[in-house]
Amino acid sequence: MRELHRDNGGALLHYLRRLTPPGSPCTAEDLVQETMLRAWRNLDQMPAGPEPQRRWLFTVARHLAIDAYRKRQTRPAEVGLADTDLRPSVNAAAETAIASLTLRRAVGELGAAHRSVLLELYVNGHSIGEVADRLGLPVGTVKSRAHYGVRHLRNALMSH
Repeated sequence: MRELHRDNGGALLHYLRRLTPPGSPCTAEDLVQETMLRAWRNLDQMPAGPEPQRRWLFTVARHLAIDAYRKRQTRPAEVGLADTDLRPSVNAAAETAIASLTLRRAVGELGAAHRSVLLELYVNGHSIGEVADRLGLPVGTVKSRAHYGVRHLRNALMSH
C-alpha cells in the first residue's frame, strides 16, 4: 500500500484537485484517502502491474469525485454560524406575541377532526400509526388530516 500510494498519490491528488471545486466540503485530499482505502479493501481485485493499477485507481477516484459532486447537488448549501445573525430583532417580542395569537386563532378555526390529529401528532408526539389506532382511523386519513391541518396553520401564519 505504501508503494502504491508513493507511486500514485501525487498524481491522484493533482487529478482530483481539477475535479473538485476549491473550498468544497469534499476536498481532493479526502478523495485521495478514500481512493486508497478502496484500494486497500480490494487488494484481491487490484490488477497486476503498475500501469493497470494506476488506471484502476484513477477510475475509482473519478467515480468518487462524481459521487461527491452529486451529493453536493442534492444537499442544500451549508451555512456556518458566523454567516447567520442570531441577534433577536427589535420587535421580536411583539412578533412572537402576534404569531402566537395568530396560531391560536388558526387552531381554533380548525375542525375537531383536524385539531385532534394535530394534537396527537405534534403535542402528544405519537406516530401516524399510533394516532390511527387511538382515533380509529385509517392511516391515510390521519396523513390527510395532518397535511391539511398543517397547511391551514402555515397559511394563517404566512398571511399575518
